[in-house]
Amino acid sequence: MTASNPSRTEALNALHEYRGAYTNVRDLIALRYAAREIAELADNKTSNPLAGLLTSKFQGRGIDFSEVRVYQPGDDVRTIDWRVTARTQVAHTKLFQEEKERPVLILVDQSASMYFGSQVTFKSVLAARTAALVAWAFLERGDRVGGIVFSENGHREIRPRRSKHAVLRLINEMNDFNHALKRESAIEESARSKNYFAEALLNVRRVTKHGSVIFVISDFADYSPEARIHLQPLARHNDVVGIHVSDPLEQSLPAPDLYTITDGISRSRINTASRRHREAYETGFQQRLAAIQEEFMRVRSPLITLQTHQSIVDGLNRQAAAMARR
Repeated sequence: MTASNPSRTEALNALHEYRGAYTNVRDLIALRYAAREIAELADNKTSNPLAGLLTSKFQGRGIDFSEVRVYQPGDDVRTIDWRVTARTQVAHTKLFQEEKERPVLILVDQSASMYFGSQVTFKSVLAARTAALVAWAFLERGDRVGGIVFSENGHREIRPRRSKHAVLRLINEMNDFNHALKRESAIEESARSKNYFAEALLNVRRVTKHGSVIFVISDFADYSPEARIHLQPLARHNDVVGIHVSDPLEQSLPAPDLYTITDGISRSRINTASRRHREAYETGFQQRLAAIQEEFMRVRSPLITLQTHQSIVDGLNRQAAAMARR
C-alpha cells in the first residue's frame, strides 16, 4: 500500500467530517492518529471509552498464576498459599507473572443491508471506520489485532498480530468488501448466502482462542437462531462487545409526504402521512433493537449503538460513561 501519512490535524478532522457512501483507505489509515487520543487515556477508565466498555467479566489481578514455591523472607504475605502450607507444614507462596496481551478480533459486517444511509454516511462506512478506530487503538496499546470481514458472498480473515501490517490488511479487506457493495446490490436475493451472520460467528469460534476480545460490528439484520447458538459460547470464554449501527431513517420515517424510493432495481412510492403507520414503523425498529440488546444481556456482554450521523468517539464515550454509572 502506498499512502502518505496524514497529519494529526487531518486525522482528527476526518474523524468528524468524513462523508460518503464508500470507504476511503486514506481516511481509515488517518484514524490511527485519532485512536491515539483514546489509547493515551488507557489508565483513566472514566475517560477512556475502550476501558469503560471492556470491563472484563473475568475477574482477577491482571496477572497469571505461575507456580508455588517455599516462602522466602521478603515475599508478600498476601500471596501465601495456605492450602499447600497446611498440607506440607512449610510456608509456601504463589508466584505470578504479568498477563500477556489479549488477542483482539474485530468482526465487520459489509452485507447488503449495511449499504444504506440517509445522513452523513452509510452504515457500511460507519462500521468500517469504527473497526479501524478500534483496531488502531488496541494496536497502540500493544495488543494483537486481527479481524473477519464478511458479507453474503463470503468472508476474509486476518489473524491477530501485533503489527500495523495486520491492521492495514484489515483496512484493505474492508475497503474491498465495501466497494463491492454497489455491484452486489444488484445480485438477486436467491443468489446470496443464507445465515451469513451465523457463518461469520462460526468462523470466529474456529479461529479465536479463549480469553480474546471480540468486537461484533453490524446492524444485526441477519441475526438468527443459528447465530444465537454461536454467540453464547463465544461470550462464555471471551469478552464480546457488540456495536449496533443504524441510520436515523431506520428509526423513524421522514416528515409526512409522498416519497419515491428504490432498492437499485425497482422503484416504489410511500406515503408517510399516516400517524398509525409512522408509529408502527418506529415501534418495529425499537422492538428489533430491544431483541438484540436482550441477546447481549443474556450473555452478559455490552451492546453499544452508533448512528450514521454521530461521532464514533462521542458515541463510545457517552455509552461507556452510562455503563460506568450502573
